Amino acid sequence: MPERVVLAMSGGVDSSAAAYLLKKQGYDVIGLFMRSGATDETCTVDESNPLSLPVINVKSHKQGCCSASDAADARRVADELDIPFHALNFQDAFGRIKDYFADEYLAGRTPNPCVMCNNWLKFGRLWDFARQVGATKIASGHYAQLETDPSGTTHLLRGLDLSKDQSYVLFGIHPDLLTRILFPVGGYQKSEIRELAGAARLETANKRDSQEICFIPDNDYAGFVNRYRGEQQTAGNFVTQSGEVLGQHIGFEHFTIGQRRGLGIAFGSPKFVLEIRPESCDVVLGDYEELGRNALIADRTNWLAEVPRQFRCQAQIRYQHRPADCEVTCRDDGTIEARFENPQFGVAPGQAFVCYDNNRVLGGGWIRESLNHSNTQNQNESAAR
Repeated sequence: MPERVVLAMSGGVDSSAAAYLLKKQGYDVIGLFMRSGATDETCTVDESNPLSLPVINVKSHKQGCCSASDAADARRVADELDIPFHALNFQDAFGRIKDYFADEYLAGRTPNPCVMCNNWLKFGRLWDFARQVGATKIASGHYAQLETDPSGTTHLLRGLDLSKDQSYVLFGIHPDLLTRILFPVGGYQKSEIRELAGAARLETANKRDSQEICFIPDNDYAGFVNRYRGEQQTAGNFVTQSGEVLGQHIGFEHFTIGQRRGLGIAFGSPKFVLEIRPESCDVVLGDYEELGRNALIADRTNWLAEVPRQFRCQAQIRYQHRPADCEVTCRDDGTIEARFENPQFGVAPGQAFVCYDNNRVLGGGWIRESLNHSNTQNQNESAAR
């Protein structure tokens, strides 16, 4: 019997091509569409599905990642490839991700819901479903690769197409799952995947890639926070690092570290968001040079490889950040401290800090605070006393 694999199908070209490649490689493929965003469709219950979860009614055509129209596209591709397909409603579980997103913004941090979705839903509930249907592997259309060394250890690597690499958002996967995962498109260029999908006459070959967060299709993050948590008392002042008031803002949830556009007020020279202080509702602005940080502290770590207490690596502080050389120290309290060779701009608390050894993902954590070397030295001296 061929090995059974459950593939997360989003209705896009990447997961569609992944389904084609897996079937071509001889796997027994089951497609699973994981309903997670907010649309206006209704749901019905299919008592035959293994988890007894609601199945999406795909008559709605609201656009956006994980929408009903995406589910319909995924189903059509599954029909074209003659593979079983389930569209299950995970909205209740996805409420946890919405809670996280809103709470992080209201705490003055910049969340990354895609990482959390991978950790909690796509590689959590997906594996739960796979075991229910007798599958030994799970798969997705992420641009990442896996490699097993001679000792039998499996490593997560960047995708071959570095312009589409998604290994950054996968750093939080449980290490025990690496041997259970397949990334069929990770060894291809994006252009090759579109050509492959076109040659196979897949419905989604020319479908535009989704760019928005699935539960915020209009990209109005602050509007979502206010609708989800209710109007908050977050209005306050724009201030300099020395405390000088520059003007007023309508709510600190509208801003993130490094932001320059959309401040709502004109200055004589470009100003950037340096810091968000939720306790006072102040948003600190400054020049670009003031945005640079030499160090950071991260917590809630997840390691996909064994690392020493202190090591050098290349690290990313956000998805499209160019990897920067740094020295990482694993501290006794479970946090990590990173010192960069050169100042990094836009180090935002709440974002993932991911360590690489060339193309191999070592692991990482979540940025708790950004620092300058002098601040880190003072903090260490205080701790020693």
